[in-house]
Amino acid sequence: MTDKVGVPPIKSQGIKTKLVPWIKAVVPAVGAGTWIEPFLGTGAVAFNIAPRRALLCDSNPHLIRFYAGIAQGGITPERVGAYLAREGALLAARGEEHYYRVRDRFNTGFSPLDFLFLNRAGFNGMVRFNRKGGYNTPFCRKPQRFAPAYITKIVNQVAWVSRIIQANQYQFRCQDFTATLAQAGSGDIVYCDPPYIDRHGDYYNGWDAALEYRLFERLADYGGRFILSTWQRNDYRENGYMATLWSRYRVLTRRHFYHVGGRQENRNPVTEALVLNFAPDNQVIALPEPERIFREGGSKPLLPPDPSIPLHED
Repeated sequence: MTDKVGVPPIKSQGIKTKLVPWIKAVVPAVGAGTWIEPFLGTGAVAFNIAPRRALLCDSNPHLIRFYAGIAQGGITPERVGAYLAREGALLAARGEEHYYRVRDRFNTGFSPLDFLFLNRAGFNGMVRFNRKGGYNTPFCRKPQRFAPAYITKIVNQVAWVSRIIQANQYQFRCQDFTATLAQAGSGDIVYCDPPYIDRHGDYYNGWDAALEYRLFERLADYGGRFILSTWQRNDYRENGYMATLWSRYRVLTRRHFYHVGGRQENRNPVTEALVLNFAPDNQVIALPEPERIFREGGSKPLLPPDPSIPLHED
């Protein structure tokens, strides 16, 4: 693993690019096991960790179709460059009319390249679908979006991801997180980055309390090591599930600011949390922010939670 953080070609709310160094600091050696992600999302963590073996899954078929297309050789940097140059020229000439034409085309044909175009030309880096599964992110109102330098940037991102995928053994599957966790063995490492409960409601198929509890139950029963990304608090409220569920494990926190999202409330600073069911190799994690909280817990959850477990300042 290198110190330089790579940026994937797909953007979304909650992308972990700026949090990658922090996450990498607690990731143990995978060894002979497999790196498993039930919520692949943009792939920012997986591609920066770059494990030898990985099972990368998501319930959003468009994300999986895009990265599987890279893995299978159907989506190449050259093809992406030519496509974006062509569609970008049409966007510059026709404006939002062309954006919505591509959106309608995508919602019937599901082209991975159309998905990339919409993702990079949509409003505020949002990935939003309606209840019928139709992509409904509005236009960013920047007809000149795909300037040559911007296309080159995206092409380089595709090339970076392609090199990692081709050099390793990765499987991409569109499936529910419970199916993915059922495939995890004790020697594997699971990284979960589910939709943030009570914060973002625009993911492909949503997230609610029942799913948060189901994820907790599956991870509680898992015999291997896991890392969970979630949120602890923002300037207005706290994540109540931290106290009722996740604080039974080890928790690291740090402040972070997300620059994407359609709502102002989703662009405020938030205290991110990493939930671990193991002790990281370095128990003092160096962070650029002053807030570094480490909660000591057991490798298995305590029922009910033990109020005597203290918070320690590193």
